[in-house]
Amino acid sequence: MAAVVIGGLFQILFGILKLGKYITLVPYSVVSGFMSGIGVIIIALQIGPLLGISTRGGVIESLSTVFSNFEPNGAAIGVAIMTLGIVFLTPRKISEWVPSPLLALLIVTPLSILIFGDSALDRIGEIPKGVPSLSLPSFNKYLPIIFKAGLVLAVLGAIDSLLTSLVADNISQTKHNSDRELIGQGIGNAVAGLFSGLPGAGATMRTVINVKSGGQTPISGMVHSLVLLIVLVGAGPLAEKIPTALLAGILIKVGLDIIDWGFLRRAHKLSLKTAVVMYGVLLMTVFWDLIWAVLVGVFIANMLTIDSITETQLEGMDADNPLDKENIQAKNLLPAEEKDLLDKCSGEVMLFRLKGPLSFGAAKGISDRMSLVRNYKILILDITDVPRLGVTATLAIEDMMQEAKNNSRKAFVAGANEKVKERLSKFGVEGIITTRKEALQVAINELKK
Repeated sequence: MAAVVIGGLFQILFGILKLGKYITLVPYSVVSGFMSGIGVIIIALQIGPLLGISTRGGVIESLSTVFSNFEPNGAAIGVAIMTLGIVFLTPRKISEWVPSPLLALLIVTPLSILIFGDSALDRIGEIPKGVPSLSLPSFNKYLPIIFKAGLVLAVLGAIDSLLTSLVADNISQTKHNSDRELIGQGIGNAVAGLFSGLPGAGATMRTVINVKSGGQTPISGMVHSLVLLIVLVGAGPLAEKIPTALLAGILIKVGLDIIDWGFLRRAHKLSLKTAVVMYGVLLMTVFWDLIWAVLVGVFIANMLTIDSITETQLEGMDADNPLDKENIQAKNLLPAEEKDLLDKCSGEVMLFRLKGPLSFGAAKGISDRMSLVRNYKILILDITDVPRLGVTATLAIEDMMQEAKNNSRKAFVAGANEKVKERLSKFGVEGIITTRKEALQVAINELKK
């Protein structure tokens, strides 16, 4: 319980430090795969209860139990069919006032008792009653272990909740406040630990049910909590009679709704890489682990994104040289006056043009072209279109300038803005010239010496 309290305090700290935005920087292909994976899990886990077969565990274990003990219960199937009929066929005018899952609970539960009795169906069964009392945990013993466990709980809870928030945003076309979510959840978990309660996190499945049932504001979540409180303090016997097959029918509908059918059908048309990430996350979510599926998916998606950005950053990294026919098009992008200045250099000046914010991905491209410096007398590194430099890319530029110096070549950096110029200066890079035109003029003067 001490670890639960500390975990809640960590989550509050995450929110105060505004770390939520980093957890929610998840590509849509990953969110889509995660959503669809959750939908598949819901459906797979409800096949057993839908047929009246008791199951437990994850997807594989649950489905294995269904196939090995395949003895369908006719009463359960009847209840499931009635439930599916209500949740799928309820007119919108009615479901706007009474959500179809709630309607199914109110109609099918009494009918199941009247038609099949108590013994023919698996039901929720006895629900614990009463509210836990305040019990202050001890922080004196095993503090390092408690601290570590609390941090793990906080991180896992934060990831789970904020991914759930992303799914809710996607379904409801809204935008959540990640830091407020973390602070609120942290307060709840810290208080829960004081009452011997388990830590909680955003539940994707319940959230989807909530939104799909018409929940539009935080009040719906509060109603959920109040209903549970009412069940605990005395209404448990009413909920005990709900058949598990009825809940399975409701969840089958939820599972089908949460699957991102639109993106599944067209992901491969948009991009093969996107489709691989999305289907990969889906399969890992279903057959491995939800959190790890997202972490691996985000890592791969970000690597692919960095690769794509790097290609864009290096598009302009060509040697503009009038004697190099492959770069005539690149040279023609220069203003006429600068083109004339480059022509006067008689093929002895290499002009590297970089563009975009250079990340560490661009560093390798810069390093790969270092050997070309030896073929020219002067190197001009044009970074006019570079708004910022990463540390690794700056080191690569420093190496390229040093390579030119080692080969008795002149090297200049042109067009750096104040921020980039300041970073280059901190790294000791010399030969910084304000504009590309000035650099070309300096190059011509150097060639005349």
